[in-house]
Amino acid sequence: MTISPLGATTNTPPCDCSDGRKRWRIGTLTYTAGGLAVLFGWLLWGDFAWQMRERSVAPVVTVMLQQYQSSALVISLLLASLPAALSVIIGPVVSYRSDRHRGPRGRRIPFLLVSTPFAAFSLFLMAATPWLGGHLHAALGVNSPGESTCVLLMIGLMWTVFECSAIIGNTLFGALINDVVPKEMIGRFFGLFRACSLLAGIVFNKTLFAHADEHYAAIFVGLGVLFGLGFTLMCLRVKEGEYPPPPPPDTSRPPGFVTACREYFRECCQHRYFLFIFLAQSLATICFLPINLYSVPYADSLGMPRQTFGDAITLTYLISLGLAYFLGWMADKFHPLRMGIVALGLYAAVMVWGGIAASDPEHFKVALIAHGVLSGVFFTTTASLGARLFPNARFAQFNSAAILVTSLLSVVFPLILGKVLDLGGRHYQQTFFWGAAIAVVALIGFLVVYAYWVKLGGLKTYQPPRVE
Repeated sequence: MTISPLGATTNTPPCDCSDGRKRWRIGTLTYTAGGLAVLFGWLLWGDFAWQMRERSVAPVVTVMLQQYQSSALVISLLLASLPAALSVIIGPVVSYRSDRHRGPRGRRIPFLLVSTPFAAFSLFLMAATPWLGGHLHAALGVNSPGESTCVLLMIGLMWTVFECSAIIGNTLFGALINDVVPKEMIGRFFGLFRACSLLAGIVFNKTLFAHADEHYAAIFVGLGVLFGLGFTLMCLRVKEGEYPPPPPPDTSRPPGFVTACREYFRECCQHRYFLFIFLAQSLATICFLPINLYSVPYADSLGMPRQTFGDAITLTYLISLGLAYFLGWMADKFHPLRMGIVALGLYAAVMVWGGIAASDPEHFKVALIAHGVLSGVFFTTTASLGARLFPNARFAQFNSAAILVTSLLSVVFPLILGKVLDLGGRHYQQTFFWGAAIAVVALIGFLVVYAYWVKLGGLKTYQPPRVE
């Protein structure tokens, strides 16, 4: 028997209570209450560093883009379509390799340790984009498209570097949690995970966002240091267990990238049930995108002060923080699929009201808070959905397939929405109707998945279809 730094033990029978202490087991890892608390502590610390980056970078980049007269189409392209397109390329490759990797540090942490320094360094470069853009403008001389355009080009370049490294982490951090957190506790853990994310959002919106116009460089540097050091420390302290050997390669086909791609898509598309899960999850994620993308310019168009906007987001996070653990408990008790159906129905109804009423700062503030709370309810209660529905041995692969479908939709939809807003005079109130319509379609998809889930055993005896 070996003991990890977290108090987890390997090759220990589950619920060995001979010493009177309860134990939780996942794979070859077994935790006492103390070991589980330490595990949660390190994962939540890593998540705080992660979420400070996630909650902060896109809003500050949006402010910078507006300072340099960016159009709605460019905002959509950089903040939504470009990351989605990169995710289509990077996510499946990383997840496929990670599921089949076996090393001294496990199958997830090696990839996370490599990608983290690149993400941190890209934030340092983001802080220097106005200086870099100015030098590019001077170097091009009479051939320069203009200093603002040069700065926008540098923002786009550094944003691309940032997203490439961030996508690796986004793909595998959830897979790491799936591998080390006991299944009977995973809903409550994601509730705490959500609470940690909300605390990061509160810190940013209450203390930093109002200063983003003048001090974006300092914000980027601080985020780079916090994320680089904090997330690396988590990776060094969390221990993965042992995994069964990866499936043997298909000797009937030549090894290589093309063969791996064929195997990836063959396994993920083998059952119609999984395709419905991918589509339903993707539409549900997309339905929150219109408000998330354009809430800052929407607020500006209504004359809402930056501090008022930040206070509204802070209040949203405080409400969600109070609900987070309770929602995680409900997901464990009632199943995340059921909770997601309820959350989507409520969201669609409230967004219709927002599309009608949010034409002034006060009503927009109420609609924005409702959007934030209800989207948070959905993401908190469905955070463990993949862990509950996908085959565990191929979790990262199947989860990346869901992200792949989301990414494909995210490439196209924001461009369409941005172009429609530009052509229509940027009437941002219609974004509420877009969100409501997509939420209704996502709700239908979730109901189809629910019908399959019941046939496969439901709450008591569910087993995913066999992947061969």
